Amino acid sequence: MNNLQFRTATPDDAAQLQALVESAFRASDSREDWTADMRLNSSFRISVEEITAQITKPDGVILIAAAADNNDNDNANANDSDSGAVFVASIEVSSRKRTTNPDKPARLSMLAVSQHRQRGGIGRQMLSHAETYCTRTWGVRKLCLNALSTRRALISWYERRGYVRTGEVSPFPVGDARFKHLGLPDDLCFVELEKSLDG
Repeated sequence: MNNLQFRTATPDDAAQLQALVESAFRASDSREDWTADMRLNSSFRISVEEITAQITKPDGVILIAAAADNNDNDNANANDSDSGAVFVASIEVSSRKRTTNPDKPARLSMLAVSQHRQRGGIGRQMLSHAETYCTRTWGVRKLCLNALSTRRALISWYERRGYVRTGEVSPFPVGDARFKHLGLPDDLCFVELEKSLDG
């Protein structure tokens, strides 16, 4: 899809973004190892208040991709009333460059693509726009992100886009009351990846 319109989210977008992100993260996908355990996916929740907090935090933004309103399935979720377009993807970016170290990376998180628009290259375009935004806005040389260890196909997708595993992992809170009943594997973790923008 080549007619995407990118912009920075405002608090007025919070409700539409909440619908987009929640539906995207809860969507099923038949491709092996692309999504996490469906029990985990179906339990995903994020509030409008949480989205608003992410939009307004001082060290980051949420970026939006909108497309022409030509897919009725999108209309129930994420309409951009000002332009007649619908939100089809979003990503959160934050600057960690708050020290004297110029190599401190910016962080990308919560990449979401409308479940009705997946497999069409929108995720790749959203990621590329986020990378460009980070370099132009903050002048960073590195980007970092993470993915659940069970999402092996997604990790490979990031690797094809220049991200490499750092060797660092952080545990998923399997024992948390929100997830304990799901019977998730004890070794579930987040895999850290990084991309150098030099050269």
